[in-house]
Amino acid sequence: MLLGRYVFECALTSDAVLPAYKGSTFRGVFGRALKSVVCALKNRECSECLLSGRCLYAVVFEPQRDTGSGRKRIQSPPHPYVIEPPAEDKTSYAAGDHFDFTLLLFGEANANLPYFVYAIEHMGSFGIGRRVNGKAGSYRLESVRAQGRQVYCGEGRTLHKGDFAQAFDAADLLRPAAGSNGQRTIGVRLLTPLRLKYQNRLEPALPFHVLVRAALRRIAALFERFDGAEPALDYRGLVRRAEEVRTATSNIRWHDWRRYSNRQEAAMLMGGMTGEIVYEGDVADFVPLLRLAEQVHLGKQTTFGLGRIEVFEP
Repeated sequence: MLLGRYVFECALTSDAVLPAYKGSTFRGVFGRALKSVVCALKNRECSECLLSGRCLYAVVFEPQRDTGSGRKRIQSPPHPYVIEPPAEDKTSYAAGDHFDFTLLLFGEANANLPYFVYAIEHMGSFGIGRRVNGKAGSYRLESVRAQGRQVYCGEGRTLHKGDFAQAFDAADLLRPAAGSNGQRTIGVRLLTPLRLKYQNRLEPALPFHVLVRAALRRIAALFERFDGAEPALDYRGLVRRAEEVRTATSNIRWHDWRRYSNRQEAAMLMGGMTGEIVYEGDVADFVPLLRLAEQVHLGKQTTFGLGRIEVFEP
């Protein structure tokens, strides 16, 4: 499966007021900008449009469930992108301030990178955040980088050619991670709120088997959608073994935050787990799975950047 990680480096051209967590704000403006760039019939709903099967906006924001004989466990198809907003709580910005954010693209979405770059450049003129003196904050896109290489230069509006995405092989999930043989402890840090549903309720705690179930769901769905087949893993066996791993220490807590939905025209209370946790037991075989989960996010609302984790050795 191809995974592209593109860092967008931007500079504000006017003052801006942004929420402490910016993922929802960026995602909303990104959708408007992409639709303005690629949509041929802008006043029609995607569900009513004859072009929706080939339109990049519909593929990215309105993915259709596969009606074939695929996995029944996947309730809805994953989106081919994740936005990782700036990792800061700052809310007031002045003209000239810089900020970076990251766009993850899965599978064939990487082939459409020029459209995403143009849409995100276009976002700068749309404006982001709350209006200040009647105007949302505007910015200019200065550069895009991937794997240490420049993809786009804003000064000359030059887009470089090349393969910037990294290929992940499902077989790697079956190979022990380097140095993990006999590993008995593993730590997980929740960098952004993690929203997991287990037994039809949002979990306020994070037993190891719940984390592993979430990682298996997310990774299997991504591989099936963007690589053609789910990884050949012993899913039930992995879950059974995960249930034997215990929590050694935890400071996991529930964090609520508000976002405004333009589609529903209402403020929505969101919540998720934050903090860090250390597990103890036979964890070595789970390291490759969790290392990939670090890259792709877990749980609900991943397109906002929620569910970003970091694995560490205690």
